[in-house]
Amino acid sequence: MAKKQFKAESKRLLDLMINSIYTHKEIFLREIISNASDAIDKLCYKSLTDESVGMAREDFCIRLDVDKDGRTLTVRDNGIGMTKEELENNLGVIASSGTRMFRDSLSEDEAAADVDVIGQFGVGFYSAFMVSDKVTVITKAFGEEQAWKWESAGADGYTVTACEKDTVGTDVIMHLKPDADEEDYSAYLESWKLKELVKKYSDYVRWPIHMTVERREWDEKGGEDGKGAYNTVSEDQVVNTMVPIWQRPKAEVSDDDCKAYYKEHFHDASDPVGVIRVNAEGLTSYKAMLFIPAQAPYDYYTRDYQPGLQLYSAGVMIMDKCPDLVPEHFRFVRGVVDSPDLSLNISRELLQHDRQLKVIAGNLEKKIQAELKRLMDEDRDKYLTFYNAFAPQLKYGVVGQYGMHKDQLKDLLLFYSVREDKLISLKEYVDAMGAEQKKIYYACAETNKRAAALPQAETVKAAGYDMLCLTDSVDEFVMQMLATYAEREFCNVTNDDLGLESEDEKKQAEEKAEASKELLDFVKESLGGAVETVRISHKLKSQPVFLTTEGEVTLEMEKYFQSLPGVPDADRIKAKRVLELNGAHPAFAALEKAYNEDKPRAARLAMVLLAQAQLIAGLPLDDPAAYTELVCGLF
Repeated sequence: MAKKQFKAESKRLLDLMINSIYTHKEIFLREIISNASDAIDKLCYKSLTDESVGMAREDFCIRLDVDKDGRTLTVRDNGIGMTKEELENNLGVIASSGTRMFRDSLSEDEAAADVDVIGQFGVGFYSAFMVSDKVTVITKAFGEEQAWKWESAGADGYTVTACEKDTVGTDVIMHLKPDADEEDYSAYLESWKLKELVKKYSDYVRWPIHMTVERREWDEKGGEDGKGAYNTVSEDQVVNTMVPIWQRPKAEVSDDDCKAYYKEHFHDASDPVGVIRVNAEGLTSYKAMLFIPAQAPYDYYTRDYQPGLQLYSAGVMIMDKCPDLVPEHFRFVRGVVDSPDLSLNISRELLQHDRQLKVIAGNLEKKIQAELKRLMDEDRDKYLTFYNAFAPQLKYGVVGQYGMHKDQLKDLLLFYSVREDKLISLKEYVDAMGAEQKKIYYACAETNKRAAALPQAETVKAAGYDMLCLTDSVDEFVMQMLATYAEREFCNVTNDDLGLESEDEKKQAEEKAEASKELLDFVKESLGGAVETVRISHKLKSQPVFLTTEGEVTLEMEKYFQSLPGVPDADRIKAKRVLELNGAHPAFAALEKAYNEDKPRAARLAMVLLAQAQLIAGLPLDDPAAYTELVCGLF
């Protein structure tokens, strides 16, 4: 029979489909299996109203057969098959889809029924040419006596001839290309590789996928010497799961089943702290099973980590990691989303537009937030396990995107309480406040112990108020972004006005500062520009000195900016430092005496006090040896 030309415009179009549409060549198997599944769906649907089909649901299946010598891979189905005309229309016209026409022919009620055919663009079949130099299709349509063979070696055209076939259905026979320098096409003739691809892309196709799988078996009496040998044993296996765990009713799936699925599929040795199951119906219908991990993967806080949920459409995996389904602040969540309503692009690897994704992502975000809050309120130990691993992620979510998500995340944060000696939420702090307390006090340091011991905290402790200790580099930014909680202002004990001094105390401090103005100016001059200002403190009780700042950049922020790699020292953001002295401390009296009697000694004392303030603030000394010599010189 004479060769026919494809009815699409040019060879260029087929070349584009074969070489450009699909990201990975291995996708071809997913596409051919999906077409086979669609064909079975159509015949199964027909069997509901046509007794002549003569097949029960359990009779339908897909089969993969390999001929290594002939270098062919065959995908067989016992679906509805194709007539000669359908062969011409579906395979002779690129981008014509029989499945799409079948879906379009259904009424509204029928379309809503259990007919989740997958294909819609009519190009998936041509992905076979990515790995094949010739493709043969042998098909027999239901209700027809004559079978037909379609054959093509690529863009040069195809032939359609009559042939024999005993059963209804379609065989797609792919003759694989010879191996090239960077392409191992022979891998697609190995049962382990095919099984791997089925598990990866088509594990949840609703029909069983059969194939012959080879395994090695030890024979104790085998071998020429009778000492035993390995034999290769072939057996027929169903290699797909068919019904995924998230599609099964909740009553049939225990928590242990969910945890086992998570550990197996997401390669985590620990149970998740939370499982979220969603079955949503409406304009965008989908099912989801999400997991909140107990620990962070080794690469989680690196650029190499790839967030995202597995995305399925009608049981076929579309994307292994779809980042658009979870917001950045919940990027630790793992799981799957399966929806028949996704608008896929021509290769079914990406989405055409993101309206459905936005709807699904918005709903999932609320579910995740609610589950985390439930864990915090009802199972604090589990939540603490999670929080120890992912607290920085939540905190960066608060400050990210200019605080867009701070209201969603603020009630998920925990901070160490000096009074309670444990992590507490902001709500728990506020609930424990007395009516007279107007501010939420906090201090930043490298450790909880160091934060609690800061001199500036003495006034807060003396008032009988609790204080939160912040030890993560992002914490200061979090507090500034939140600004308030439950109408209470956050107060950094290091920098902010504590609001705890009486009018008499303020007046006395101001009088002391005015009387000591010359001394304070002398100290600033002696320190050679190391500080912006020297002043008498309103906060210090027992300690002689501390270092604070003025302006928006605090010492903790400066430490954070200093830690950033690749930034020249000249460009690093620095805080405007303020040295505060306790006017009632013996050290200040000694400084005053030296100023009046021995100004060089007073200058050395000023440098010692600055160094002491730096050490208290957790800042490194520029020259520890010089500091030691300075202190020893005062004896």
